[in-house]
Amino acid sequence: MTKHCLEHNIGNARMLIESLPYMRQFRGEVVVIKYGGHAMKDEALKRSFALNVALLKYVGVRPVIVHGGGPQIGAMLKRLNIESFFREGLRVTDDATMDVVEMVLVGMVNKEIVSRINLAGAKAVGLSGKDGQLIRARKMEMAVAGGENRPAEIIDLGRVGEVMGVDTGLLDLISREDYIPVIAPTGVDEENGTYNINADSVAGAVAAALKAKRLLLLTDVPGILDKQGRLIESLSMDETWGLFEDGTLQGGMIPKVKCCLEALQEGVEKAVIIDGRAENCILLELFTDAGIGTEIVGKRQG
Repeated sequence: MTKHCLEHNIGNARMLIESLPYMRQFRGEVVVIKYGGHAMKDEALKRSFALNVALLKYVGVRPVIVHGGGPQIGAMLKRLNIESFFREGLRVTDDATMDVVEMVLVGMVNKEIVSRINLAGAKAVGLSGKDGQLIRARKMEMAVAGGENRPAEIIDLGRVGEVMGVDTGLLDLISREDYIPVIAPTGVDEENGTYNINADSVAGAVAAALKAKRLLLLTDVPGILDKQGRLIESLSMDETWGLFEDGTLQGGMIPKVKCCLEALQEGVEKAVIIDGRAENCILLELFTDAGIGTEIVGKRQG
């Protein structure tokens, strides 16, 4: 064995030793992971994600996956010549679009993720919000300020919903049988109507319902950035609310952070927004001293 190989192996051994207390800490605990963005499109990152999830299961963590699929839905709508447009960052979902959403999220994206996790050596099962009425939903109502001397505009987003409840019994049953739940973000109302729901919101609601130890949101940015573009590594809830007030949070980061705060208010210990473009980002966050991305906690740690 060369000196270089020996040093490399020693480094790997040190990393394993560093990870041991974290493995103990998370053993038996629920970790909800929202899977989306570039990590769902790059082949190497897809393999890395599946292996990360399988390793979590092997060391006794209870991972629960909630996935997105916006780009895949958009591509299929284009292929079928179905016009699609957005209001306030949300896809307006008529009946024809909802059919495509279900076909893509439940029939294609979900099954691919399940297959990759199974190939990585773990056991996964795909679910939609309809299965056992897992995700109870209602139609989302949205009003946009109309400006000076103008009434608020009521926007009809069609079959876009919001989470009203999560059946944790079904998820507990699947977990007890040693399977990893992989959830497509659709929901069903009391009349069996189906709704398209933001995946971040579903992940936050699932984490809250399961009282997860961690909520991880995979994104296409390093985490929450300050006004100078620098990564903020750690925030309390109060500090995070301040970022709304001073305008630091913009665009798509706003709903992500809101779902983190809602999950923390319901008992989740910590929410972390991490860069899904980094290989093995889940393991780096959970099992290393440095972590990755921006953590939000109920109160300042340490």
